[in-house]
Amino acid sequence: MTPILAAITRLLIVTLGYGGLCAASPFGDCRKCRGMGHAMKTDRKGRLKRGKDCRRCHATGKRIRAGRWLYNRWARIYRAGTDTP
Repeated sequence: MTPILAAITRLLIVTLGYGGLCAASPFGDCRKCRGMGHAMKTDRKGRLKRGKDCRRCHATGKRIRAGRWLYNRWARIYRAGTDTP
């Protein structure tokens, strides 16, 4: 197997795997709050307390994956262009 063919095969497997992941689970954990929806902070005694709500995910702890965002954008444009009155 040539190196180019091996690289193409790996790239195809990774792309199809990510596409399947986006179809099965379109939302992933927020990268900023790690899926908690808020930050953690400590008080003066060192005990963990709930911090402020995450601004990136609006305290849901979830974000839409990049592949699913692209698919949603493509589907919206496709539907808008094929409307028949």
